[in-house]
This record gives sequence, structure tokens and C-alpha cells, in this order.
Amino acid sequence: MPVMFQPDALRARLPALAARQPLSAEAQAYQRFYGLDLVRQHPAISSWLGGFQISGFDLVGQVWCPPKPSGTLVLLHGFYDHMGLYRHAVDWALTQNLAVIACDLPGHGLSSGARASIADFAIYQQMLDALFEQARCLHLPQPWHLFGQSTGGAIVIDHLLYHGHASPVQGETILLAPLVRPRAWRWSRFSYRVLRHFVNGIERRFSENSNDPTFLPFLQADPLQPRRLPTAWVGALVDWVKRIEAAPHSPRRPLVIQGEADMTVDWPHNLDVLKAKFEQPQILLLPEARHHLINELPAIRQRYFDFIEQRLG
Repeated sequence: MPVMFQPDALRARLPALAARQPLSAEAQAYQRFYGLDLVRQHPAISSWLGGFQISGFDLVGQVWCPPKPSGTLVLLHGFYDHMGLYRHAVDWALTQNLAVIACDLPGHGLSSGARASIADFAIYQQMLDALFEQARCLHLPQPWHLFGQSTGGAIVIDHLLYHGHASPVQGETILLAPLVRPRAWRWSRFSYRVLRHFVNGIERRFSENSNDPTFLPFLQADPLQPRRLPTAWVGALVDWVKRIEAAPHSPRRPLVIQGEADMTVDWPHNLDVLKAKFEQPQILLLPEARHHLINELPAIRQRYFDFIEQRLG
């Protein structure tokens, strides 16, 4: 898999996201590499890449915009992921005439920071607030819809439970395989308590988290994939789970899409938490779907996109 861009060099040379500068040759190479050059499918769109900062991190964001968008999708990726894996979500949103704004989480993709690590999940909320501010500066139209996969879903859940009364999101909130607890959570916590005194991370194990047979080989060859699980991130997750499970009730009704063959998150427990925390969340269960729903087989993606479209009105 030849790489035609250097992530650190690309980030260092990026303009501010709000400047709407045309893509450089290196940024165009990045988009081509991940299939994000969606102007081929949507000839009238504009797209650009740029930077913004929060809490000592240099974050990289990206926008795709139709000529006259009817709303905006704020897109949040999952743990170990980055924007380059979300072309199916962006393509779908553009077919709905939505602008899309996204960024790589701290320590992921093109953004700076220790790979896949975070000291506190509160930093993710600072990032989301900063992404909202970028959307305001760019005058991206309301309604804004908030879309998160896995850890991205966790960020959405935290936002709705603790900041929902002040949220700028007037549209739908969409959770794909959202993280509350990972699978085998008790064992994970025990391992963290033991290992944190001796190591700062363990080697990552790549798993079959999609029914698409091409996805795992792509991940294993992806130059932006972290190769270790940092103990700091697990420690931050331990604290965050306590926060969410103690959170107040929200009147919001998020859309929740969950695969029943998901071996990454403890989805039965997570759905119970979401049912208790939100006012009748609208849930779509997909019996054969695995964890990485945004890169599932086309027929599975179509089923949940149809479900979302019916509720976008």
C-alpha cells in the first residue's frame, strides 16, 4: 500500500480549517489514498483540510460541502480510527445534501498527541466544543446532526447527558455501536490495575470487526493505525464509565444502531444504560453486523442508512 503523504509534514503545513483554503497536492494525495476525494461522486461539492488547537493538541479537521446544504453532519470517529475510514458516512451525508465536518481525535490520524492515548475523556468534550466553534465560523447550516461510531458515540453520549441543555445540535443524534463499556469489562479493569504499574501499553490485536473481507487487511496496512493500546487511555475510560453510569437522565431520543455480532463493546449492557439514561432511544438491531458498522458490507450499511433517513425527515 504505497503512501503518497507524510502525516506530520501534512499537519505542519495545513492552514486553519476556518480559512477554507484549497487542498494542497499533499492533502489531495491523502484524500485519494482514503477515498475521500468525493468530488468524483458529487461534482459540485467543495472540500478542504485544516487545523485548529485545543489543550495543547494540534487537531486536523475536514469539511465537505454541497453548494446549498440543507444541514450539517458533525462526524466523530472511533478509537484507533481516523477520518480516512469514514468515506461511506461522508458519501451518504452528501447524498442527503448535508455538509460534513469531522476531525481526527487527539492522538489519532493526522492530529497530534501520543498515539491513541488520552489523559481524560474531558479532552474529547473540549475537542467537540472546538469542532462546533469551527462549524460556526464556517457558517455551516443548521440543523446540525451529531454522528458518532464507538468512542465517537461515547463522546456524543457524554455531550447529551451533561451538556444537552446547551447543545447547538438541533437535529438528530446518531450512535453506531456506541461505547459505554467494552466487552469483558471486569477483566479489562483488573488487567489495567495490574499492568499500569509496569507498562505504559500493550501490543494491539487486530480483530475481524466487519463482515467485509477487505476491511481487516486494509486496517493492518493502514499507515495511520496505532499499534499499541496505551494504559493511560484505559485508565481514562475507567473514570469515564463511572461518570456516564452516574449521569442524570436526558430527554433526548438518540438513534442507536447496534450489531448483535459485535465482539468489541458489551452491547447488551450498553443498550440497558442508554434506555435508562435517555427518553426512549430509537434502536435498530442488526443480527449479523459486527462492531465497525461504518465499514460493514453495503447491504448492512443500507439498512441502517434507511433507518436514519426515515427519521431525518
